[in-house]
Amino acid sequence: MAEAARLVGVLEGLDGDGFSLTCVRGVSAAGAARLLAAEPATEEELEEVEEDPFEDDALRFVGVTDVPGGCVVFQEWGYMAATPGVMKALSAGTVAYGMYANPKSGNQGRVYRDGEVEEWDTHPGGGDASPEDSPEEILRTYLYEGCAEAYCFAGAGLRPADARSLTEPDTYLRLPDGDYWA
Repeated sequence: MAEAARLVGVLEGLDGDGFSLTCVRGVSAAGAARLLAAEPATEEELEEVEEDPFEDDALRFVGVTDVPGGCVVFQEWGYMAATPGVMKALSAGTVAYGMYANPKSGNQGRVYRDGEVEEWDTHPGGGDASPEDSPEEILRTYLYEGCAEAYCFAGAGLRPADARSLTEPDTYLRLPDGDYWA
């Protein structure tokens, strides 16, 4: 419970909708780039994205940051960091917790393990436990109520020291062309 309080405190105060993230256990940022077959983004590309983050090509750019326990893939302006194709690739041999903070319908969570979807359309941080949930999941649901980001970090076993991975990613990557909904 102390770690839950610490993690919520670290990530508390993050506001906004329209972003996505995936927390991946045991995978480095460099490893995530390899798994995604992604290349580092250039400064020029990032400047173009900043000018119009809602242009279709902007979805191809995600931030990635190493944190204790793994890494975080983050997109401030869209859903791409938590799409099935991204999560399937990142979760090979491990577990990944992702979410899209949908401005229209709220937080949409998902869990992938070993490249396979384990849970879909969950409500991380929503506080609703089901009788079918494991005791660990019921506890996590209540410990992270109201803090969806912390729920995802905890589910993947990540222990960030600060919120930097969601505010100032270490590196931006350009995803290759592809169907990320497959």
